[in-house]
Amino acid sequence: MRKAKQLGFSDKQIALAVQSTELVVRKLRHDWSILPVVKQIDTVAAEWPAFTNYLYLTYHGTEDDLSFADQHVMVIGSGVYRIGSSVEFDWCAVGCITELRKMGYKTIMVNYNPETVSTDYDMCDRLYFDEISFEVVMDIYERENPEGVILSMGGQLPNNIAMSLHRQQCRILGTSPEFIDCAENRFKFSRMLDTIGISQPQWKELSDTESAVKFCEKVGYPCLVRPSYVLSGAAMNVAYGDSDLEKYLSSAVAVS
Repeated sequence: MRKAKQLGFSDKQIALAVQSTELVVRKLRHDWSILPVVKQIDTVAAEWPAFTNYLYLTYHGTEDDLSFADQHVMVIGSGVYRIGSSVEFDWCAVGCITELRKMGYKTIMVNYNPETVSTDYDMCDRLYFDEISFEVVMDIYERENPEGVILSMGGQLPNNIAMSLHRQQCRILGTSPEFIDCAENRFKFSRMLDTIGISQPQWKELSDTESAVKFCEKVGYPCLVRPSYVLSGAAMNVAYGDSDLEKYLSSAVAVS
């Protein structure tokens, strides 16, 4: 297990290899005390000691480069984004950190996109340059034990792990994971609209092309194809016929 972690395999990948689940692998790793250490990124090429707030997790160390005495609030950033979409999530994260600092809180930022303002060295007290996944966020959370985690500023990646973190009793600040899930999950969102009496077009949640074609023939083209759990309209298209539909469904599957 230690060797696999040092080679860079995630708990999820190990779980796939041994036909288990991510949480079982995580628990096993904890039982065996195979935990990452926190290291500072050396920005001065080892010429003299580096005291940066750029941090990362690694399984190749034996001790942490810093202590975890202070209380922080953790903000999850936007991660990767494409030109023309999602830059607003970086702005949200920066605004959130600035506001927290004004209120006297120390801040932790988790983001791995160096092209963002939220990863500037003077933006936050601690910056983790690491993957935005359930495993990494939980590892940082357990190390830092922050006062809370703010997910709702980072866009899609934090949304995707909201419920997993919630199930592990993470202290989530701001929009609750249940509400994030209610907005992201088409079925739950539709049910909520029905409850409060807001009309919606005929729709169906489908997982194979055949039933999608049947549904479109029943309601008549044009039809809107949209995957669940995506923001900024990725792979959203209007289909005007069966061939369109099949083409769009394959690109939607690639995204979500």
